[in-house]
Amino acid sequence: MVQVNAIGDTCPIPVIKAKKAIEALTGADTVEVLVDNDFSVQNLLRMAHEIGAKASAEKTAEGNFRVRMEIGDAASKLENIPEDCLVPAAGRKKRTVVAVTSKCMGSGDDTLGASLMKAFLFSLTQQETLPDTILFYNGGAYLTTEGSASLDDIKTLEAAGVEILTCGTCLNFYGLGEKLRVGGVTNMYAIAEKLLTADLVIRP
Repeated sequence: MVQVNAIGDTCPIPVIKAKKAIEALTGADTVEVLVDNDFSVQNLLRMAHEIGAKASAEKTAEGNFRVRMEIGDAASKLENIPEDCLVPAAGRKKRTVVAVTSKCMGSGDDTLGASLMKAFLFSLTQQETLPDTILFYNGGAYLTTEGSASLDDIKTLEAAGVEILTCGTCLNFYGLGEKLRVGGVTNMYAIAEKLLTADLVIRP
């Protein structure tokens, strides 16, 4: 078993440490990551799911958690590479990511901006071609939480297969950690990865 101590580390360091530990394995093994916040737990469990690893989490003390990931042999880590990554670029579907960084769309009047953002998210639900992922960070985190006027539209997009991810650090900063109502929690490492690997990034 390999143990990774990420106590005191903020997003996205626990995920980065875990990835490095997994990449260093020479065969099947268990990677145990120690963290001290629930956002890191969620991000680690999401990462484990993405690579096909069996994972579990338990609270070890007040505010401390242990995440265990059962990693198969090196070859098994490649099983969950999306099929479109194995197809020549000309033959695969382009990946589109929408980056929502504010409650408002554009700059000027915030009331108008909020109305425009609500209209934009609704308009996405009416499109024939949907984005693959919508990232919500900084002020955009408010849109996926309790009280958001766009919750129903975002839930409609998620039900249609759009990946909905909100920055955990942002939720924590704005005191919204317990108010997320749609999608999952993500970290800056994953956000950077999504943006860098997208064929098209849209920022409303």
